[in-house]
Amino acid sequence: MDKKNILKQIGKNIQNVRMRKGYTQETFSELMGVSWSYVAKIESGILNLSIGKILEFANYLDVDINELLEIKY
Repeated sequence: MDKKNILKQIGKNIQNVRMRKGYTQETFSELMGVSWSYVAKIESGILNLSIGKILEFANYLDVDINELLEIKY
């Protein structure tokens, strides 16, 4: 699996958890103190996240970081 597909999978994982928790991109971005477009770019796999930023997403979503990093082949 290449970098592009891994970023898309992590973005999809974030999106799935966000939606499961009942957040829109707008409300979630406000909670995190980032722009809506930043969340949209992450969820679409456009932006490369550091482990620290993925951990921050996991903390705001109240899930284990492994749930966001899970890669399905």
